[in-house]
Amino acid sequence: MVVVLDFGGQYTQLIARRVRECKVYCEILSYDTPLSEILAASPKAIILSGGPSSVYSDGAPDAPEGLFECGVPIMGICYGTQLMAHRLGGKVSPGQSKEYGKTSLSITNKSDLLKDLGNDLTCWMSHGDLVKSAPEGFVVTAQTPHTPVAAMENVKAKLYGVQFHPEVVHTPFGNELIKNFLYGVCELHGLWTPASFVDKAIAEIRETVGDARVVCGVSGGVDSSVVAALIHKAIGDQLTCIFVDHGLLRLDEGRKVQEIFENHFGIKLIYANAEEKFLKELAGVLDPERKRKIIGEEFVRVFEQYAKKIEGATFLAQGTLYPDVIESGTKNAAVIKSHHNVGGLPEHMNLKVLEPLKWLFKDEARAVGLEVGLPEDMVWRHPFPGPGLGIRVVGEVTKERLDILRFADAIAVDEIKKAGWYRKLWMGFAFLIPVRSVGVMGDQRTYDYTIGIRAVTSDDAMTADWAKLPYELLEVISSRIINEVEGVNRVVYDISSKPPATMEWE
Repeated sequence: MVVVLDFGGQYTQLIARRVRECKVYCEILSYDTPLSEILAASPKAIILSGGPSSVYSDGAPDAPEGLFECGVPIMGICYGTQLMAHRLGGKVSPGQSKEYGKTSLSITNKSDLLKDLGNDLTCWMSHGDLVKSAPEGFVVTAQTPHTPVAAMENVKAKLYGVQFHPEVVHTPFGNELIKNFLYGVCELHGLWTPASFVDKAIAEIRETVGDARVVCGVSGGVDSSVVAALIHKAIGDQLTCIFVDHGLLRLDEGRKVQEIFENHFGIKLIYANAEEKFLKELAGVLDPERKRKIIGEEFVRVFEQYAKKIEGATFLAQGTLYPDVIESGTKNAAVIKSHHNVGGLPEHMNLKVLEPLKWLFKDEARAVGLEVGLPEDMVWRHPFPGPGLGIRVVGEVTKERLDILRFADAIAVDEIKKAGWYRKLWMGFAFLIPVRSVGVMGDQRTYDYTIGIRAVTSDDAMTADWAKLPYELLEVISSRIINEVEGVNRVVYDISSKPPATMEWE
């Protein structure tokens, strides 16, 4: 168990990913978590994240009193290192030359963290302040042309700090440094695997649920499928899955979901057709956040309506993942967009929420899915948002626009699969832009909708790059959509990365 204290850094979740890639379990806690609560988790190591503040400013995030004296090995990164130095008597001040991007790093002393990594390295810096002088008892182990204390450590006190970011891919030796800390300094063994997570999650689900019943919303997507299979493995027939057809699904989604859950898993499934209700509530709504809130609220209300018929139903299971939590806004992160599983829940919900995947990234959830027996084609299905096509129809959602998008999306995905690109992408889909443009088909003027294609590559959904799909593939997709989908006369390709864009358009 490793605790990552979050000081608001943009790379905090990457720190957690790198630790888990070393097969060591970790959890992210807010910087102001009481020390007693941190130590109650029995952490074998603590990592302090970066952050945008200056340690000497009024109101700057601070570590709990006694943290640096608790005896648990601690590694600071960027702001975490500055805070360590500031609290223990070192000097932190604004740098005369700010460092952003790739920077040359020179090893100046023997170091546990930098062991066997070479003497002249390249690291990734992102800071304005710097440690001018290390606290008493610390040895400076690395420097850069503009940073006199790029790394420092006090082996006796088990305190370590680096000014650069080992968690990003731009620091080539970053993973080895993290392993040096976890395996060398902290003497951890890397025993956290999908199998161990499943065992722990099953035990926790059984303890939490007891004899109560759980209802779980399934859409056929990866997240809901994994959480349903995991909970079914834990409590069997105490689980009832409810499939809400809100009319915002992909082509032929309903039939596929019923077949998989009833025939493959033998899980009790209730089919709730609520398309008319959702479309009525969404009529005339243009604001993306309002759409998400409406879909989230209606979704849970439908759940409550059907859950009331299930005697003893107490819990609502959701496939919430960690990127959903981050983007919906945590204590140290601004709201980017509210997620159906997070920001869209009514305040007075009559069911307790059960989210066993809440701290997992998508690739970890997929590994858990394979561990509990999900078929590979389901595990590797591209992510599909809870609000469905409701946020892939830009602007007002209507039945006409949804039907157009359904057929266009099915064509795009079909061609991506045929071309062998499906598994290479994080996600690929079509979206409808509510702009009509003039075209000509069969010697006649048309005035129809535009379909956009979005395809991205990513490791964890926190960042993404637009996929360089072959022109030939894009040409086939465009030609088929324009020829086969009535109401469309133009296809465009989105070449925006995340950030500054998001995965979805809304």
